[in-house]
Amino acid sequence: MFKRHARFIAVAGLAGSVAAVAALDASAQDRVRWKMSSAFGSAIPVLGSTGVAFSERVEQMSGGNFQIKFHEPGALVPGAKEFEPTAKGSIDAGWTTPGYHTHVFGGAVAFFTAVPFGPQIGEFQAWKLYGGGNELREELYNPRGATAIDSFCIGPETSGWFREEVTNPEEFFKGLKMRFFGLGAQVMQKMGVSTQLLAGADIFPALEKGVIDATEFSMPITDIKYGFHQVASFNYFPGWHQQVSCSELLMNTEKWDALPDAYKAMVEAALYEQVLKGYAETEATNPVAMIEMAEKHGVQVRRWDDGTLATLERAWLEVIDEESAKDETFKKIADSYLGFRKTYAIWGDAQLLKGTYQ
Repeated sequence: MFKRHARFIAVAGLAGSVAAVAALDASAQDRVRWKMSSAFGSAIPVLGSTGVAFSERVEQMSGGNFQIKFHEPGALVPGAKEFEPTAKGSIDAGWTTPGYHTHVFGGAVAFFTAVPFGPQIGEFQAWKLYGGGNELREELYNPRGATAIDSFCIGPETSGWFREEVTNPEEFFKGLKMRFFGLGAQVMQKMGVSTQLLAGADIFPALEKGVIDATEFSMPITDIKYGFHQVASFNYFPGWHQQVSCSELLMNTEKWDALPDAYKAMVEAALYEQVLKGYAETEATNPVAMIEMAEKHGVQVRRWDDGTLATLERAWLEVIDEESAKDETFKKIADSYLGFRKTYAIWGDAQLLKGTYQ
């Protein structure tokens, strides 16, 4: 364990050194001002706060010469749809996540955010950085004028907020109207759920007014900020649909390419810093938020039984087969992801250990 941490610290230290050198090299560079639209509010822990921290870090490293202004959701772009304005150059960048681009690319793009019944952060980032995942993302984005680098990752999510306890999931799901994200939404559709993809700020009013019956969004530390517990008091786990979720800094390709190498190094270093710190923050603060929701707001935590989880996983495998048969892009990404997992299993199974909290 110590050796793993030491290697990670060494990498983080190297990133910091690179950033320091870049800052010196950038001292004579022209000033650059970017507009960055965020899909997440600055007050939302990790999802939005990391975007603010990223902007501040780049400005600090550049001595104020490179400023990336964080704009709140809706200020520049409506409805968490940062892709097209960024690709066209209307804005310079977006603090967003690949799963919000399904209206552009279809469901396949959501693989780059999270995968149902998927891996933990180490394996997921291994596929993205060293197994071809990020290259596949660029194959989608680049022809349209955009490029991306992972911006933050979060731990497992909750899998839903419901107004009542779910005693018979398969019957309960039929006809249910629910906000759901990414590839998990396709699984829920097979279970009979009518899904909608709503931006975070739009969920509470939709839930309150009965436009949707239930919702999933993110983690306890974020969900409590949105107040879902005020309308639905049953919170279900585990987050089978998003065991780890990684978002991105989406950038206009021409504007990214035009940056001096020093500024590019600063962006990369500041992003990798948020990936590590953001994930650690979610792991540190989610338990506290769960306690608060239970003790202060009366939220009742429930866990899906093994039979329900098995049914959901079977539905996910059916989604893979069906979507791969009709969508070449989906098949290409799924084959890459599944192929990497098959190889990784040699290592993963050998190291598998049931967690304890002694």
